[in-house]
Amino acid sequence: MLSKPLPSEDLERVLTLAGESFVALRGARIFLTGGTGFFGHWLLESLLHANRATNIDLQVTVLTRNAARFRTASPWIAEAPAVTLLEGDVRNFDLPATSHSHILHAATDSGGQQDEHSLADEIIEGTRHVLHFAKQTEARRLLYVSSGAVYGRGITDITQIAETYPGSPDPTSSAYDTAKKAAEDLCLQSGIDSVLARCFAFVGPRLPLDAHFALGNFIGDAMAGRRIHIKGDGTPLRSYLYMSDLAAWLWTLLAKGQPDRAYNVGSDAAISIAALAKLTAETLRPSLEIQIDGIALSDTRSATYVPSIERARSELGLHVTVELREAITKTAAWYRG
Repeated sequence: MLSKPLPSEDLERVLTLAGESFVALRGARIFLTGGTGFFGHWLLESLLHANRATNIDLQVTVLTRNAARFRTASPWIAEAPAVTLLEGDVRNFDLPATSHSHILHAATDSGGQQDEHSLADEIIEGTRHVLHFAKQTEARRLLYVSSGAVYGRGITDITQIAETYPGSPDPTSSAYDTAKKAAEDLCLQSGIDSVLARCFAFVGPRLPLDAHFALGNFIGDAMAGRRIHIKGDGTPLRSYLYMSDLAAWLWTLLAKGQPDRAYNVGSDAAISIAALAKLTAETLRPSLEIQIDGIALSDTRSATYVPSIERARSELGLHVTVELREAITKTAAWYRG
């Protein structure tokens, strides 16, 4: 993963969108899990930018498996006075003696880098241990970064998934999905003021270009001049939120989300995988070839992974500020340097 600071204009955008939330968190000491990953970099760099630009004095303890590696890869974060690194595993880290007012539990990736059952164990036991620490430190609030996968996969009966959708993950098909739902339940049953962020799909600097993320792969292919290859029929519907919006939404949920309530986090602008490939090619390399192996059947309804964001919009004033074409352009520009 390319390691360099995020765009300053994006960090300023986060501050503009979440300024009131940062003020509401003034003087907080935050315990952050998952701080060295895709989401974590955006959260930490936007926090440090807010500290520099305003008088909010936020402090953050970052749980990391390898503190030395993080210092080497991202020294502008790791060496900041507001940041304290705690080395350990989310399932059994030593509990800090310092009091923390807020917990932002964003550990574990989306399931593509390790055995799924090991990942599920990490999700559940890690959440259990984080909740134990939250009680020990008497944290005022916890934000759990969950996933839209808790609604289940292959949804075809609706076009947008609301927080009230009655679906649930299939335990026979994805241990990751069921573990995220179990972790949500642990948070809601803990007695701690917990807010759930059900995150969908995202794009922006630091999105892996060679992993299990469709848009990341499409951007990587377009930048390298490789043919975009879709193994399915290209009909599934997705949506993508740019990472400056994601960071602003998470800070707002931590500061202002209603307790014991779930909020979808993502864009509600649906696009098919085939159209996404076409848009990426048109934006970055118009002559790029696109190969779609499957044939779409006219009588088949497209599976959707697109959230309704009406709850976040109406209760917290959150909205999408970066259109998808601009998001693709900005992501590629950051990688090109």
